[in-house]
Amino acid sequence: MATPISLRRDFDGPMLRALALSEKVGSVTRRLLALVTIYDGGTRADAARLGGVGPQTLRDWVLRFNAKGPGGLVDGKSTGRPSLLDDAQRRALVAMVEAGPIPAIHEVVRWRLIDLAQWVFDEYGLSVTKQILSRELRALGYRKLSARPRHHEHDEAAVAAFKKKVPDLLADIAATTEKPLELWFQDEARIGQKNKITRRWAERGTRPFALKDQRTASAYIFGAICPALGKAASLVMPFCNTEAMALHLQEIALAVEPGAHAVLFVDQAGWHVTAKLQVPENMTLVPLPSKSPELNPVENVWQYMRDNWLSNRIFKSYDDILDHCCFNWNKLVERPWLIMSIGTRQWAHGFAF
Repeated sequence: MATPISLRRDFDGPMLRALALSEKVGSVTRRLLALVTIYDGGTRADAARLGGVGPQTLRDWVLRFNAKGPGGLVDGKSTGRPSLLDDAQRRALVAMVEAGPIPAIHEVVRWRLIDLAQWVFDEYGLSVTKQILSRELRALGYRKLSARPRHHEHDEAAVAAFKKKVPDLLADIAATTEKPLELWFQDEARIGQKNKITRRWAERGTRPFALKDQRTASAYIFGAICPALGKAASLVMPFCNTEAMALHLQEIALAVEPGAHAVLFVDQAGWHVTAKLQVPENMTLVPLPSKSPELNPVENVWQYMRDNWLSNRIFKSYDDILDHCCFNWNKLVERPWLIMSIGTRQWAHGFAF
């Protein structure tokens, strides 16, 4: 039989009863009253019955109370199961995530949790589930995020040099025009019957279906956004050429505030930089560095529209494509906060003119 343990003498029954009356946590109140029973001369069996526990649990309460006072009766946060990975293994995991897989070696082009779990097992002999590995990566600050497009011949030095010269470039345009500037971004997207299929919620273990069309009718959305003001201007055209671009520039010019001047950032497609393109007087075109689509937020607008509005559809005809493109672009126009969220870039909007 375990040796009886006496309660500490710097507390008594009335003191614990007063603490119990002010306590808001029911489990702690029950423990305090159980100890009050002992202080008042009751048996340990009576105290355990009042607390709704067995003698061993009551003994644990007494030990915790004697060690830390009333605070010892409060349940601490569980530390949970210790992590399977140590700090060195976590650093190696982060290095693998940052480096990405080598297709010829790892046989995948992007990391999945199951691939990383296999790498952990091959490298350290540790068997971890996808759920555990997901928690580890999240604790390290990693999330599965949508990637911005980047050309395979991307020139980081050219992009950095362009961003550095943007303030001076805008200052020169503002000084020349003597008008307030509006910063616009422009791009085109092809929307057609050969449509994209996106991920969707479905019961685990099943494979959801989505309709897929093999016909080839298509149209082009010429889109432009002004993130600072949440404005947008667009045309849906059957072709992507200089004539269509000229019409779009006229549409953008109508959206520019009277008395303002638009600076329109465009990529270096042939119909953007040709000398044959007629540019409205209230607009200056600024070519982005070549092979740098990540600088153009309209690319992200297309991704958002495809993922949420335009994919997983069957377009009956060219006219049906036009209707959907116009309807969904107008839906974007009605949400200026979305344009601001998607389109704002610090390198372009970090200063005012």
